Amino acid sequence: MSDFPWLSVLVALPLVGAFVVPSLRGATAKQTGLGFSLATLVLSVVVAAQYELDGGMQLTETYEWIPAFGVHFALGVDGLGLLMVLLTTLLVPIVLLAAWREDEADNPAHVDGNPQGKAHVFVAWALALEALSLAVFLATDVFLFYIVFEATLIPAYFLVGGFGRLGRSAAAVKFLMFQLAGGLVLLIGVIGLYVVSAQAGSPSYLLSDLMALDIDTTAGRWLFATFFIAFAVKAPLFPVHTWLADTTGKATPGTSVLLVCVLDKIGTFGMLRFCLGIFPEASQWATPLVVTLALISIVYGAFVAIGQDDVLRLIGLTSLSHFGFIVLGIFVFSSQGGTGSILYMVNHGLGTAALFLVAGYVIARRGTASIRELGGQEKVTPVIAGLLLIGGLATLGLPGLSPFISEFLVIIAAFDYAWYVGAVAVTGIVLAAIYVLWMYQRTMTGPTPEKVTADEDLSLREGIAVAPLVVALVFLGFYPAPLLDAADPYVGDLMSHVGVTDDPPEVTAPAADHAGDEHAEEGEH
Repeated sequence: MSDFPWLSVLVALPLVGAFVVPSLRGATAKQTGLGFSLATLVLSVVVAAQYELDGGMQLTETYEWIPAFGVHFALGVDGLGLLMVLLTTLLVPIVLLAAWREDEADNPAHVDGNPQGKAHVFVAWALALEALSLAVFLATDVFLFYIVFEATLIPAYFLVGGFGRLGRSAAAVKFLMFQLAGGLVLLIGVIGLYVVSAQAGSPSYLLSDLMALDIDTTAGRWLFATFFIAFAVKAPLFPVHTWLADTTGKATPGTSVLLVCVLDKIGTFGMLRFCLGIFPEASQWATPLVVTLALISIVYGAFVAIGQDDVLRLIGLTSLSHFGFIVLGIFVFSSQGGTGSILYMVNHGLGTAALFLVAGYVIARRGTASIRELGGQEKVTPVIAGLLLIGGLATLGLPGLSPFISEFLVIIAAFDYAWYVGAVAVTGIVLAAIYVLWMYQRTMTGPTPEKVTADEDLSLREGIAVAPLVVALVFLGFYPAPLLDAADPYVGDLMSHVGVTDDPPEVTAPAADHAGDEHAEEGEH
C-alpha cells in the first residue's frame, strides 16, 4: 500500500473529471462534476489518514522528467501541504453545489448578462483548477511547481471571464496580466536556481537538494526577490493587489471562493515553502521591508473595504487585510507566527468562502450587489441574514470561531517582534469590526424596500453547501488541535532550518528580592 502513488492519483482524479464533464450537459454534467469533486475529497481524507504528524515530507513520489536539467516529477506532502490539500478538496464540491443554478434562465443573476446553459463549462474549469492547485501544493520540484503555478491561470482566467457580471472580461484580462507578470519574474528565479545548483555540482530542482545548497549571499537575495515578488502578486500583498477587487467584484461568488480561498493561498504557501525554505538568510534580510508591506496591507485593505458599496468588492478587499496578517505571521520568524499564519490560511479560506457564498445568495435574490440597495434583507430571509452574520463575525475574528486563534497567534508574534508592529496590526482587528458590522447593518437591517414583497429563504441545496463551512468554523474555533497538530511540526522544522529559535520568556524578579540581594552583597563585602 505504501508504494501506491496516492498523490498522483489525487491530482489526476479531478483532472479526469475536467475532461469528462465537457461532453455532458445540464444536470448530468453538474452531478458528474460534483461526484468527481467528492471522490477527490474522500481520497484526500485517505491521504490524511496515512500521514504521520511528525512534520516530515511523506508519501513521496519522484520520477525523472528532464535529467539534463535536473527536473523531476516529484510529489510529497507535509503538514503545510496537507492542510492546503484538505482546504482545496473541501471547498471545490461546496462551490459546485452552491453554484448549481448559476446557468439556469430563472436565476436573477442573469440580469447582468451572465451566460446561460454553460454549467458543464463552469464545472470543468473548476475541476481543472482544483487539479492544478493540488499539484502546486504537492510539488517538491521547483520546475514542476513553476509549471503548475502558471497553468492554474488558464482555468482561473476562463472562470472569471466566462461567468459573472458585466465587465468580467476586462477584470479577467487585468487578473491575467498581473499574474503573468509575477510568473515572468518567478521564471527568472527558476533559471537562476538552475545556474546555482549546476555550479554547486550537478543541476537539480528537487526541493531537498536546493534547501541543502549553500547559496552565495548576494545571489540568494536576488533570487529571493524574484520568488517573493511573484508570491506577493499571487497572495495578494500591497502594492501589487489592485487586480483583487476588480476580479472579485465581477466574478461569480463561487469563482471568487476558488480564487481567494484556494488560488491566492499559493502565494503565502510559496513564501513558506520556497522563500524561507531555500533562501533563509535572504528572508531574514528582507524582513523589515516585508513586515512594513504586511502592515500597510492590513490597515489599507481594511480602510478601503469600509468605503465600498459593492458587497463582493468589499469581501475581496477584506482579504487584502487578512493576507497582510498571514504574511506578517510568516516573516516575524517565530513558532507562534508561523503556526498562526498557517492556521490563518485555512481559517480565512473557511470564513471568506462562507461570506462570498452567502452574499451570492443575497445577490441572486435581489439582483444587485449594491449595499445601499440591500437594506431590510433579514426580514425576508432571516436564515441567510444569520449566516451572513456568522461569516462576518468569523472575518473579524470573534472568539469561538476558528479565525480567532489564528489572529491571536499572529498578534502575539507581532508584539514579540516589536511592540509597534503589534500595535499597528491590532488596528486591523478594530477596522474589521467596522467594515463587517457596518456592511451587515446596511444590507440586512432597516426597512425593506417596497419592491421586495417576499423572498425565498435558504433552500435545502444552499444550506447543504454552506453548512460544512459553518460547522468547521465553530468546531475549529473551540477545538483547533487538528490544525495545530499538522502545523506545529512543520513550523518547528522550518524554524530550525532557518536557524531561528523562540526567545525564552523573561521573568523579572520582585523588587523585594532585589533589595534582599543588595543586602546580601553588602554583607559579603
